[in-house]
Amino acid sequence: IFDFVLVAVGHHASPHFPLSQFPGADKFQGRILHSHDYRDFKGFENKKVVVLGMGNSGGDIAVELSWHAKQVFLSTRRGSWVFNRVGPHGYPIDFLITTRYQNLLDWLIPKSITQKAVEKMLTEKLDHAHYGLKPEHGPFNQHPFVNDELPNRIIIGSIVIKSNIRSFKERSVVFDDGTEEEADVVIFATGFVFEFPFLHESIAHVNGTDAQLYKYMWPLSMKRNTLAIIGHVQVLGAVNPVSEMQCRWATRVFKGLNIVQLPSDREMIKDIDKKRKAMKRKYYNSQRHTIEVPHIDYMDEIALKIGVKPNLFSLFFTDYQLAKKIFYEISSAYQYRLVGAGRWEGARRAIMEQKQRMLHPLHTRPLPNKTIKDAPLKSDLSWIFIKICFFIFLILYTDRLCE
Repeated sequence: IFDFVLVAVGHHASPHFPLSQFPGADKFQGRILHSHDYRDFKGFENKKVVVLGMGNSGGDIAVELSWHAKQVFLSTRRGSWVFNRVGPHGYPIDFLITTRYQNLLDWLIPKSITQKAVEKMLTEKLDHAHYGLKPEHGPFNQHPFVNDELPNRIIIGSIVIKSNIRSFKERSVVFDDGTEEEADVVIFATGFVFEFPFLHESIAHVNGTDAQLYKYMWPLSMKRNTLAIIGHVQVLGAVNPVSEMQCRWATRVFKGLNIVQLPSDREMIKDIDKKRKAMKRKYYNSQRHTIEVPHIDYMDEIALKIGVKPNLFSLFFTDYQLAKKIFYEISSAYQYRLVGAGRWEGARRAIMEQKQRMLHPLHTRPLPNKTIKDAPLKSDLSWIFIKICFFIFLILYTDRLCE
């Protein structure tokens, strides 16, 4: 018997394996498996392999097998925009985009303009239409597909992009465009079902894509908040800091120490519905697009609940160098250790040195200091745009005060 329970098993446990939707699958004489059961390339050497599904798992499996299999076919219903792990100046892409500076730009610049700019940037690097990858939706209407190697493997023929599977034959697969390819193995990279089979519906409605979870954590209709779901989110960024932040909130609620109490079921449902509607407007209809959360916004939401969100406006006056780091560099979990419960004396230093620590493993060959230049983490053009917006806001605000 326990007083409190944290369910932190994630949502990649129960495979979504829609085999019955494909005619002839029961007659296929090759091997069929789910990506959940894939471990490595051993056993797939010199085979003709079809990978169904173009999520991150499907892309990674296809790339790995393309070095060992006889031929790999990557089957996709919609296609996908391909993002690189390595960004401008060689920085990890999340180090560049998971920043408060980028978050502000996303808020200021109309989404249509940003979508076109990103689509243009991705197309200049890789013309998705020529590679059979271009989807009908925009780059921000899907969970990011990140893969540096896929275009290289396509251009040399190791991977062939195909449309969705229509049906199976004994030794081949038929695709929606009418083409047919011999296949020894078919790997279903079709995602997972969101369920916690050990949590009965009589306790709380937590299974499926329509789960009633406040902030993706708290079940509704609980007499006491003694159960919290941890990590049941698909983050546009790192999930580990988010799970830690959720645990910090949950344990404070369990102890009765939280500065903001959980709202009523009615208020929770309003928040759940609001998030669902926003998600439907942004993403194409898919199971995985029901638990998407933006990293910084979601972290700040919880941080406000437990009083650990840094006051950036105040920091610009009291500690300008730290404020710059917090604003322009990756929004790391150290930011939420500067104030409030769980405050850590080493947080400031950790933030100030995080860029050097990120680059340190790369500096394996001594170079003259003059050859190492610190690449900017922001563009001059976007900084000018922020200044223009600020002055427009200042003028409008001043005019309103004068009325």
